[in-house]
Amino acid sequence: MKTGKVPENVLKRSVLRQIKTKRREVLCGAGIGVDCATFSFPGEGEIVSCVQEAALVPAGMPGCAGGFPGTFMTMAALIQKCVNNLAAGGGRTAAVLISLMMPESSEESELRMLMAEAEEKCRELSLQIAGGQTRIAEAVSLPVATVTGIGRKWEVSAVPGDARPGQDIVISKWVGLEGTAYLAGRHREKLLRRYPAWFVEEAEHFGRYLSIVTEAQVAVKQGATLMHDASEGGIFGALWELAERAGVGLTVDMRGLPLRQETVEVCECCGANPYELLSGGCLIMISSDGPGLTAALEMAGVPAVTVGKITDSNDRILLNGEEIRYLDRPKSDSMLPLFRQDTEL
Repeated sequence: MKTGKVPENVLKRSVLRQIKTKRREVLCGAGIGVDCATFSFPGEGEIVSCVQEAALVPAGMPGCAGGFPGTFMTMAALIQKCVNNLAAGGGRTAAVLISLMMPESSEESELRMLMAEAEEKCRELSLQIAGGQTRIAEAVSLPVATVTGIGRKWEVSAVPGDARPGQDIVISKWVGLEGTAYLAGRHREKLLRRYPAWFVEEAEHFGRYLSIVTEAQVAVKQGATLMHDASEGGIFGALWELAERAGVGLTVDMRGLPLRQETVEVCECCGANPYELLSGGCLIMISSDGPGLTAALEMAGVPAVTVGKITDSNDRILLNGEEIRYLDRPKSDSMLPLFRQDTEL
């Protein structure tokens, strides 16, 4: 199999169909587009948990403010992704468990730096590192981390996890932020030959937008029924996963998908598709009152737009003026070939 996410048909056939044992405490478990689990214990409310893993790259690597295509991330980006997934599930993260597998060539100083990076990110997010494991293993050539986030729902059953025909599709901030930051950092000199320095630097610093916690909190208060954070596979992949999870169709106006001009220019220069670009920092929200939700998000300082509707068919339609096209199953992130080229340089 190829590097990256396991294809959806393989995931259904060889992973999800093998999970058969159920418990009543598990309100929401493994599924397509489901990034965190929800548990209910009598008198304890609803607890949420999420697991994310990645091979780690140095925090000082150009373009590393966010993540990388496939399985490579910084420790800070991995923790942020875990927190984002829990927020999209309607939960506030309280603590993380971190398991590290280090190659035999590792020095103690590398381990110390990774944990210092983790602690700094957790301090920023007001999280506690509650435990984990650390091992040295000859089977790995790069440090590999697994981060498990644990928290509680902001409100019990605040996000029921469904979408109904006629509801609005709202998107926060902009598409492709995470990928733009990566490409701008890794291809800085190439971009500077075409664009002014301030323009490239702005694109490089898109990592500051990657948290979706604020918009998730607002969406919960405004009665959003389903949320999904865009990441690998871009906005197209995220829309497909959301529709697949809810078992609905959708219609989206491509001209309404919010793009920063920096993303447009960087993608054109680097040969990437902005709609299939790493899109951490962008949250998809389903609401019965799209205008009300976007207004509340704007009041909270989060740009947001309504881009389409949930439909009662299985069709996932993209409108571009008079042109009609159908959304395909998620592909590999359009950055993956570029990332491979970078790592081979």
